Amino acid sequence: MSTHDTSSAALATFAAGLRFEVIPAPVLRRTEDLFLDWTGSALAGKSARAVQAIEAYARSMGPTEGGAEVLVTRRLTSPHFAAMVNAAASHVVEQDDVHNASVFHPAAVVFPPALAVAQAIGASGRDFLAAVVAGYEVGIRVGEFLGRSHYRIFHTTATAGTLAAAAATGRLLGLDAAQMLHAFGSAGTQAAGLWEFLRDAADSKQLHCAHAASAGLTSAYLALGGFTGARQILEGEQGMAAGMSSDADRASLTAGLGERWATAETSFKYHASCRHTHPSADALQLLMSEHRLKADDIVAVTAQVHQGAIDVLGRVVVPSTVHQAKFSMGTVLALVAEYGYAGLEEFDRHFLAPRVSALRDKVTMQLDVEVDAAYPQRWIGKVSVRTHDGRMLQGRVDEPKGDPGNTLSRPELEDKARRLAAYGDAATTAEMDRLIDRTWAVAEAPRIERWLPT
Repeated sequence: MSTHDTSSAALATFAAGLRFEVIPAPVLRRTEDLFLDWTGSALAGKSARAVQAIEAYARSMGPTEGGAEVLVTRRLTSPHFAAMVNAAASHVVEQDDVHNASVFHPAAVVFPPALAVAQAIGASGRDFLAAVVAGYEVGIRVGEFLGRSHYRIFHTTATAGTLAAAAATGRLLGLDAAQMLHAFGSAGTQAAGLWEFLRDAADSKQLHCAHAASAGLTSAYLALGGFTGARQILEGEQGMAAGMSSDADRASLTAGLGERWATAETSFKYHASCRHTHPSADALQLLMSEHRLKADDIVAVTAQVHQGAIDVLGRVVVPSTVHQAKFSMGTVLALVAEYGYAGLEEFDRHFLAPRVSALRDKVTMQLDVEVDAAYPQRWIGKVSVRTHDGRMLQGRVDEPKGDPGNTLSRPELEDKARRLAAYGDAATTAEMDRLIDRTWAVAEAPRIERWLPT
């Protein structure tokens, strides 16, 4: 069988052959933006208990020296364990990026293995960026392919993310198309991640990213050594779609390869919460500003949402932890009403405050036909607010803050990265200033070295 006979093979051929020179300049600049945004998120996760547990495990298992950097501790180790810890750290404060149509967080599973391997082998900045784009393009298309039915049960970042990590690593290792296909096979057979953890406020989301990044990296290294994997891991009769989806769209795997750059479609997160809460949060912000409302004016809020939001957020009624609160529509909208923003400090200090809890219980979600029909390509935000003086007010946003048409500027991204690093107490202002300058010049780096000073 030719390596071009299947959708899996076509995707592998694209990832293996992607060259820096063919990637449009705006896509490369967007990738640099995404790199800075990811770095801030990874640094913000430094003090999280789940991240510290994974780092302790990695430290006990991995080498005490090596060519790859664990950002939150600044120690060196193997690429495998650096990718594992950095991936866990980058997804904990819920500020990492998201691609709407695939409902996938690429940065958390692409940058950790790409940075670790690039550091270990001394890859150039150009090769690093090309590898990241390969990972984004593969992961996004796999997420779109698996569809809405997949996301209802599976955490797409964990599943599609394993192949994304394999693509980024394989591109850095110089895998050919056949080897990349084997890497995809090994990655896909390890893909896992279930939403059940949300009911218990468990730590699994960090493990999802840690596993996806390290398993994808492992799959690429194994393929380099001749290890084989299933050649139709995505569309085969017993492949990922067969076991994980009822609405898989095979055409999405290869549509527009090399013409449509899905990397540039990725959104930045403004609020420090699950992306499903953002459209409603933005709509409530806008409504309260337009009508000069205060939290005390509100009797009830109805968030008109897509089914995916209900599937994920409906599990969390009364959150017991900060992280679980980020998946509570009521908590997010209550914070927005009280403080104007659902940010890191607002969650840490106030998610169980009496006023926030009281308003949280006044929020309900309602399936909206228009919003659901637009999802996941568009994430429309609609809210209805009933006030004490008898008014029924409507708020709407068609493109939440951070989406490509309403994106964050580089100064805004720089400010966000500085705030995230300060939150994690992981880098000084001066260190972040130097890191930001290095990020904007990463394409010119002759080799990717340590990203933070010792």
